Amino acid sequence: MGQKVHPYGFRLGITQDWESKWFASKKNYSEFVLEDYHIRREIGKIERDFAISEIEILRKGFNVTVRLHSARPGALIGRNKAELEKIEAKLKKLLTNKQEVLHVDVKEIKHPDLDAKILAQSIVADIEKRVSYKRAMKQVIKRAMRARAGGIKVQCSGRLGGAEIARTEWYREGRVPLQTLKADVTYSYEPALIKFGRIGVKVWLYKGDAPKRVFFSEDVD
Repeated sequence: MGQKVHPYGFRLGITQDWESKWFASKKNYSEFVLEDYHIRREIGKIERDFAISEIEILRKGFNVTVRLHSARPGALIGRNKAELEKIEAKLKKLLTNKQEVLHVDVKEIKHPDLDAKILAQSIVADIEKRVSYKRAMKQVIKRAMRARAGGIKVQCSGRLGGAEIARTEWYREGRVPLQTLKADVTYSYEPALIKFGRIGVKVWLYKGDAPKRVFFSEDVD
């Protein structure tokens, strides 16, 4: 009773792919994992400014490719790639092996209203601007359903409206089948920092049933 499973990890290898794609020996494995952590943490500082939803890290030999999925690719790249070069310079300092060559690739999110993280970032931005949390949640639900999402659930937890006691409120529209493996459900958690403390914002977005994707070889009888 009450146990929860992350929608991404629950479907990993079935309908969801890995965000880090590389192979390493026992000697280098922990080093690469730590590098990935530092890269994701550094990008996390700017992800709201450039509406970054997903960070993919690919390694092939000494080549490291960091692929950023953004709803604002023009702002992320900047004029004459000025912003992109700044990000690359910061990330290169995090690599322990100086032989490694890092490259940042940017991919545009064509439907930001169907991305759970972008919607969560939108709610957080509104709450930090002192917009009513109920209004922010309902606006996001309208945007998602207008974009023809199968369903969406939005939840806010904390001292809502400056209340003395923390509570949780949520809204749902459409279907959000969390126990169905073939369901294409994306999830995001983002914290909003206000003077009363931290407000946790969670978004579950259902985009319909996805065809099963096989990411590993298996024997079929």
